[in-house]
Amino acid sequence: MKSKLVKIIVPLCVVLVIGGIWVFKNAEDKADDPAATLPPVISEDRVQPLNDTDFLLKSDAIDLDALTAYGLPLIIDFGSDSCIPCKEMAPVLETMNAEMQGLAIIKFVDVWVNTSAANDFPVQVIPTQVIINADGTPYVPSESMEESGIKFSMYTYKDTGEHAFTTHQGGMTEEQMRAILTDMGVASE
Repeated sequence: MKSKLVKIIVPLCVVLVIGGIWVFKNAEDKADDPAATLPPVISEDRVQPLNDTDFLLKSDAIDLDALTAYGLPLIIDFGSDSCIPCKEMAPVLETMNAEMQGLAIIKFVDVWVNTSAANDFPVQVIPTQVIINADGTPYVPSESMEESGIKFSMYTYKDTGEHAFTTHQGGMTEEQMRAILTDMGVASE
């Protein structure tokens, strides 16, 4: 009986030791690799859900640094599932979110569910879209966008006068969202 037990335990120990060495070695390689600290690339196999809360901190505040770390243009729509204009815009957000995977990040935040999510943003009415460039700076519409009839609000920090946010208040059509993303340099596939 002891010889059978030894025949099982010894190979098992060898496998565990080899596995442990492999895990330890790979952990060291990743620690030395600067790319290992970058956020995962958004790809077709990692679809960004429209309504996920991964980008919210525990206090319901939006982790803007985490979203801008992807290096993609960002549109955050602050609304509610119970708001009629928001419901009308929902199909636009769903379509654009699905189509823009890996090109832009389109997010919806229900301000009635995540009550403090909009606290750091100039949201006065819902729906309101906050528009941010791929480099994390606020979007600045080109002259052609200004002439398109889409109304934007620009906000600055009181103490520095620096441009803080660009928003659009009210519902947005798919064509308007496409125009904004095109103006931001996004070419749909």
